[in-house]
Amino acid sequence: MPETGLARRAQSWTAYAPTVVRRQGRYNHTNANPPPWRPATVLDEWVQREARPISLRQLTFFGRTLTEARLLGSANYVRTELPLRIAHRLRDMQSLPYVVVTNPHLSHVYELYYKAFECFHKIPEIQSVEDNDRYCEILTSMLNEHLTVIPRLQMGVLEIQGLMKPDETDKLMTTLLRSRISRRVIAQQHLALTDTFHSPWYFPNAKNTIEGPDDLVGEVLLHCNAKETVEKCANTITALMQSTYGHTRLPEIKLLGHLGATFPYIPSILEYIIGELLRNSVQATVEQRPRNTSPIPPIHVTICEAEQHVIIRISDQGGGVSREILPYLWSFSKGPRKQMRLENLNKVPRMAATMQELSVNSETKQGIGCGTNGPDFNTGSEHSLSTLTSRPPDLRLGMGLPISRLYAEYWAGSLELHSLEGYGVDAFLQIPKLGNKNEQLATRASIDAV
Repeated sequence: MPETGLARRAQSWTAYAPTVVRRQGRYNHTNANPPPWRPATVLDEWVQREARPISLRQLTFFGRTLTEARLLGSANYVRTELPLRIAHRLRDMQSLPYVVVTNPHLSHVYELYYKAFECFHKIPEIQSVEDNDRYCEILTSMLNEHLTVIPRLQMGVLEIQGLMKPDETDKLMTTLLRSRISRRVIAQQHLALTDTFHSPWYFPNAKNTIEGPDDLVGEVLLHCNAKETVEKCANTITALMQSTYGHTRLPEIKLLGHLGATFPYIPSILEYIIGELLRNSVQATVEQRPRNTSPIPPIHVTICEAEQHVIIRISDQGGGVSREILPYLWSFSKGPRKQMRLENLNKVPRMAATMQELSVNSETKQGIGCGTNGPDFNTGSEHSLSTLTSRPPDLRLGMGLPISRLYAEYWAGSLELHSLEGYGVDAFLQIPKLGNKNEQLATRASIDAV
């Protein structure tokens, strides 16, 4: 990645450069209009400050005894953090070679981010519930509009191969997606707290601790049960695979270990990670064997609860990961099958990276497109997002494992995979148990060091 000083950025983005037009998967410096010019100096004040990371425990602070003052405190935290975090990512993109950002997909993402920054950094302090409600309408609109970011980023990164080093594009993709996760987490948490505040069972003057159903504080489930989450994901994935493979026998998913383990977590994030791991295991196990001829070995899910963390191991006998794919398992930009991934990504105009979007019904899918009218987020952001997005469960995008690792690492956890070629795979998901770990955010220093 080139040097990232302000002078270099200004030179890259203020000087005219011919745009790059995609032709048959390659790029040509020919006739097309460059993307709209944006001044770099507008961001200077914002990128001089660092984001304030927050832990799951702190996220629940605003909602455990939810009052108007705490709701407004949450609103103003989000109000200041969103433009700050977006500004850092805009500056990252401004430091890229001009020829890279003229890629239509990356240019699309840059314009979305700049539009969001221009909107968010001008919002004044939120001083009343009415101010907060108007702010939530803006948040909802932006969340819906930015559902195009993941597939467009991935297509852009695949198309610019040869213009940047693969390790640099992976670093860029990781930074942008990690920041995206952080912004959506705090935004959706605040929307959920606002829903709680307006719900019929909420009493603003009550002095007792207020919690939603099942200890749900906003988006955070205080006692997330590993066994229940795995069972929910297993049932969903089994149903999806049955619709994909027809009457083919599917492997049984067996649970072992500490089945009572609980920890604070955001259910939709955990479900996505486990859902992706189980989907990979089921697909590999089924495709490894001829249809209905040989026994289908089970998939074992072992839950281990320790003092500081919970580990979930998913073991299959699906033949392992091929040598062709294994070195690039966690990469967004490297590896074979580039053309297949681009073709598949073109079928997914929007992506929320939730397990729910794999299971929307056919009527919902028919209504999905590029319309701007979003759902009512008062029904819960997780389910609202899944009604806006869908993707066939057997569509290979090459993003499931890298995104799952980003989700796992976001709260200082980890995701590792060990493959024994010709036999199977063991995936290890480690989750901090106490909820006291801060978000793992990218910093300017780490980006400038690339």
